[in-house]
Formats: sequence, structure tokens, C-alpha cells
Amino acid sequence: MATYLLLLIIAASAFSTLNADVSIDCGSSESYGDDYSVGWVGDDLYIQHGESVELQSSKPIYQPMATLRVFTDRKKNFLVRAYFFYGNYDGKSSPPKFDLHFDGNHWITVETSADQLVSYEAIYVTKTDTISVCVAQTFPNMFPFISAIEVRDLDSKMYGYSDSNRALMLRRRVAYGTEVIVRSTDDFYDRIWVPAVKGDDFTVLTSDETFIEVSLDDSPPRALFQNAFATDNTSTSIQLGTNLPTTKVPVYMNIYYSEASVLDSTQKRSLQLLVDGKINSKPFIPVYGTAGEITLYNLTANSDTTFSLAASPDSTLPPLINALEVFTVSDELTDGTNSDDVEGLASLQDEFNVLKDWGGDPCLPSPYSWDWINCTSGSTPRVTALYLGSFGLSGFLPDFSSMTSLEIIDLHNNSLIGSIPEFLGTLPNLKQLNLAGNDLSGTIPSSISKNKKLKLTVTDNPNLCVSGKSCKTASVDTSGSGGSSSSGGRKKSKLPVILGTTIPIFVLVWVIGGVCAVLHHKRKSEAIAAGNVGQAGGANKPSGNPQAAQMQMAANNMAQNVVNDFIMNVHEQQSAPEPVYNDDQQNHLEEGN
Repeated sequence: MATYLLLLIIAASAFSTLNADVSIDCGSSESYGDDYSVGWVGDDLYIQHGESVELQSSKPIYQPMATLRVFTDRKKNFLVRAYFFYGNYDGKSSPPKFDLHFDGNHWITVETSADQLVSYEAIYVTKTDTISVCVAQTFPNMFPFISAIEVRDLDSKMYGYSDSNRALMLRRRVAYGTEVIVRSTDDFYDRIWVPAVKGDDFTVLTSDETFIEVSLDDSPPRALFQNAFATDNTSTSIQLGTNLPTTKVPVYMNIYYSEASVLDSTQKRSLQLLVDGKINSKPFIPVYGTAGEITLYNLTANSDTTFSLAASPDSTLPPLINALEVFTVSDELTDGTNSDDVEGLASLQDEFNVLKDWGGDPCLPSPYSWDWINCTSGSTPRVTALYLGSFGLSGFLPDFSSMTSLEIIDLHNNSLIGSIPEFLGTLPNLKQLNLAGNDLSGTIPSSISKNKKLKLTVTDNPNLCVSGKSCKTASVDTSGSGGSSSSGGRKKSKLPVILGTTIPIFVLVWVIGGVCAVLHHKRKSEAIAAGNVGQAGGANKPSGNPQAAQMQMAANNMAQNVVNDFIMNVHEQQSAPEPVYNDDQQNHLEEGN
């Protein structure tokens, strides 16, 4: 069974491989159960950044919405089912607007409300073993925040007619004839089905059958089929509200139905789906005591497009409907940063705690890559530069030899110790290496020192030996030219905040409220050489294993460009969905069928 998500954000240690369900009350440190029998946990174990705020209101507030976490000093924020309840927490009466991203893909612009809950939901299958969802600051002084997050596993057969390279973005999920929200106590996957508003032309039907057979791949909850809406006569159709945007977008829609009563030989209920008044399906007949479904996909539509259920010409009974789901379909998802580079960056983060504030996809979305790297363009970018000068790094350099596209490595003015790792000499594209101002020792590998194509800077390393015969303060420039000290090498920031959370799995994500604080400050690099600090050059070659050690990292005041992370691991498997036809009352429709 492939692993799917309905909302995400959490540390890997919090899940077993069999259960990825979680509901996080952002800003809270308590664990409790709500009126829907949903268990909530505080976010203190999963989020190390941002500020917890408790809302002050004279009106009753659903407990998970009573607190939130705001991010005023960071860059990437990740999540998914995400809820946003502003509640005037900052006393400014100015609900912020910010972007939502996942896995380097733009999702939607979140527009919060002064006193209304805003939420988003998405379903998709990840292309790697991680998921990242981020809220990104896009306007000055509008800080992204999150109120609550939920994660839900879905069966691999669910929503099987969707393209696994694209995401489904929920627009509407509604239950007809019910008076209360249907969710976790009735829906195993904890989807939230909102009661439809009854119009004057509708009659509420209640099923005579107490146990409805549900064998559909999308596993709608049995409770949906206890009640339905029907029109008063066969000449009146059911108009389906879709909440689609004004611009045309690809649409994915599920319509659920079941006959409410045992019909006699003179009665017949036969339905047809119409799009803009034109028949879009063959007639289908609801079966008593059995759930049925029509799936509509490969169709573009907008808010002006009409969808309706009408009685077929030979039907003696009016149309009925039990439930409806409407999604828009995303553009094709990116592949994410090259996995070799992700592996190398993870090694650096494991060694240096100060780098752990960055999370999510390192290079994507392209305007919001991590502050201290440069990336190529494309759907699978490579990391070409590391700008970690004056970052407070302390300890031994780990092995990041998998990052074979690196052209610039700037590690000047830190507290690095030990010998220079030999793997640096094997990086085939490395042109500039600045190790000045550290406490490195031993000799410079000959593969580096003899490489005339590499600008090497190793000044101010008192214990570093330039050659095997003498130990003097190193000052080497094999390139024959000076270079800059590189304090200006870091990327200049263009944007502010990103809050992040990373989720390992092969997954379908539901996002009823979303997040991904992505905006960041991009820093432009300048050439790194020896000029301003008397640097010199070196070179390239064999591979070796660096010493392993862990040391406490120095505090770093570069908080304006950091990422808030969450990591979650979930068991993965894949299963190809198989369509189910009329024998199980399930139909799938493409445009024109």
C-alpha cells in the first residue's frame, strides 16, 4: 500500500511505519481530544522556531484554533492539512497574505481573515522520500503563521484517476442531507464533509437501509449514504456548486449516490450528468443499499461552468445526490533538488547544528533557495556553491563528496579543525575553495595544492602545513592571481521569511489549510580568491574519509533568513489504481464521454 497524506508536518520519530495520522495544535504544548474524537498534540516537539501566541476573544473558539505560531524571523515554513485563524493576535487588525508551497511547487496564496477560519487541503504522491510544505512571506510586515496541521494516510487506490505527477487541490467537499460535519468518527481517513445548505427545491431523503454497502476505491464513509438531496420533480435538475476559480483550470470531481428506498416495478430513478447543459455521461441508476460513484476528470472548467444531475428521459423519479468532491489539478510537479546534493547538504546539517534551521527543498522554488547555496535552474537543480563564511561552524568537515557540481566552497572565518578532507580534491567542477581563518591542521592534500585550475585560500590557519616538509602559516595561490576574502560571497537577500517542515514518505497529501513560509533572502556570490587577505591557490584530487566529531555550534545572528523544519517518515509502497465500473456502481468519465 502506497502511503498518502491528508496533512502534514511532523518529526520522523513521531510515527510508526504503519500510522502517519497526526493532528498538531500549533502554538500549544498540550495533548487533548476534541468533540470529533480527534486527538491533538502540541507542536513543541516538532517546531523549534516562531512564537507561540494565544488568541484573546470574547467568542467561543474551537480549541485547536485558540493558539497559533507566527514566524517573524525565518524563511521556510512547511505543512499540510493547514488551518489559519488570525484572530487579531498582533492587535493590528490586519490579516496577512502569504504564499503556500509544497516540494518546491507553488500551491496557492493564503488570504487570512480577521475572524474566519481559512484552510486548504491537497492530495499528491511525492517523487522522493520526503515532502516539504512551506508558507512564504510575500508582502512586507505580513508574517506567515499557522494555527493547526493534520496528517492523514490514504489508501493507494484512492483518487486513482488522478495523474501521480500532479496534485489535487480541494475546492469543495460536501454531504447532502446531513446536519452535522462528517469526519473522523465516520470517515476512516478523516476527510471533512461539510453539510450542504438545503434550498426550497430540494427534499431530504433518508435511506431505509441501516447498513449501506460501500466497496468503492475512494472509500467514502457509509454515513454519507444515509441521507440525500432530491428535487421535487423529474423536470428539475440538481445544480452542483463547485467553488471553482474564475480562470479555467483542470478539474477532478467525484459524485456519490445511493437509492434511498426500495422501488416498486412502476418506479425508476435514472440520472445523467450534464456539463454546461450538455449530456456528459451515460444514464446511471442508483442501487438501493449500495454506494455508487461517478468520477469526472480530463476536463477544464471555471466558476461559469455549470454541472448538474438531471433525470433521464425514462426516469419516473427525480435526481438525487449524497455527496460531492471537487478538486483542481496542479501543474506537473517538479522533481526537486538532485538527491546527491540533498545527501551532501544533510551531512553538513548533521555536523553543524546552526544549519539545521533550513529545511524543505534546498533549491526550489527557485526564488527561495537556501540562503547559503547557489543552484542551477531546471526541475532537478544542482547545487553549485556553498557560502558558509562566518557562519559559526565549529568542528570537523563531514563528507559531502556527493555534491559533484560544486564550483565554489566558501568556509572562511569559522572554527573548523582537523585536516583538509581529501575528497575536496575529487570534486570535478570545483574552481574556488576558501578555508581561510579556521584552525585546520596537517598538510594540504597534493591533489588540491597542485591543481592550477583551483583558487585555494588557506591563510590564517596557524597549524596548517603548506607541504609535508615544513609547517608554517599557509599562504598559497596556485592560480597565479589574488582573490577576494569572500565576505561578500554570500547571496544577498532579496526576500524575508520561510517556515518549513519536511515529511519523509511516498505520499498523497491532503491539505485543508496549507503552509510553507518560503520567502528568503538570496545572496549573490562574488569570486573567492586570495587578494584581500593575502590568499593563495591550491588544487584537486583523491578521496578520503574525514574525521567524525560533534561540537557545540556558535550562535549565529543571521536569523532573518532561516527555515523552520519538521521531518516525518512514513512507510512507502505503490499500488496502481484500478477503475471500478457499474457492478460496484462506480463510473469514471472523461470529457466528452
